[in-house]
Amino acid sequence: MELNRAASALRWWEEAGVDTLVAETPRNWLAPETGAVATSTPAVVREPSAPAAAPMPETLEAFTAWLADAESLPYATPSAPRIAASGDPAAGLMVLVDMPAPEDIAAGHLLAGEPGALFDRMLAAIGRSRDLLYLAPLSPIRTATGMLDAAGATALAEIARHHVGLVAPRALLLFGDACAKALLGRPISATRGKWQEINTKTGPVRTLSTIRPAKLLAVPALKKLAWEDLQMLREELNP
Repeated sequence: MELNRAASALRWWEEAGVDTLVAETPRNWLAPETGAVATSTPAVVREPSAPAAAPMPETLEAFTAWLADAESLPYATPSAPRIAASGDPAAGLMVLVDMPAPEDIAAGHLLAGEPGALFDRMLAAIGRSRDLLYLAPLSPIRTATGMLDAAGATALAEIARHHVGLVAPRALLLFGDACAKALLGRPISATRGKWQEINTKTGPVRTLSTIRPAKLLAVPALKKLAWEDLQMLREELNP
């Protein structure tokens, strides 16, 4: 009884060579990040999640309006702020992040603050800007824990595939473990550094996963890996 009760209650390229502290105990810097899909149970906070509404709108304009209002969207509550996609859906590059960060909610757009400044430098390094891509969240709503539960991640993956299919980008860039797990089935440590494909109703989309800006700020040594991924992306977009 008590166990059941407990269970239920339950931060560019020039910065890449910066020295980092080395501890005596080895650490896997590519271990799943805090924004990744939660895999352990029980969770301290259990958040409401619901399956995607069916059918979802078949035009991008109608779909984005649906994302802004749908009560069936995972983690939707009347007071939960939603951060919409931005940029040019015809740019050929779509970038997906897991969910808005607290600073994104305050700013009203994705990738604000220091992670956003790093993101802008990353884009400049490959000849892009926010006007030359389409930036969207896997979940428009930030969860209280900053994590996705299994049911929410599954529903959001279906919604994201539909979103990607409507945009039909030449390339899709996934930031972080949560996006990689939802759409590729594996974390960044197993998916980055190589092109993948995800299937959508409008055809397969070339997909690359990489380390999210917030983690690059926290672990500067990882910038070398992200730079390699960006070079792959640039070559794909500018053959």
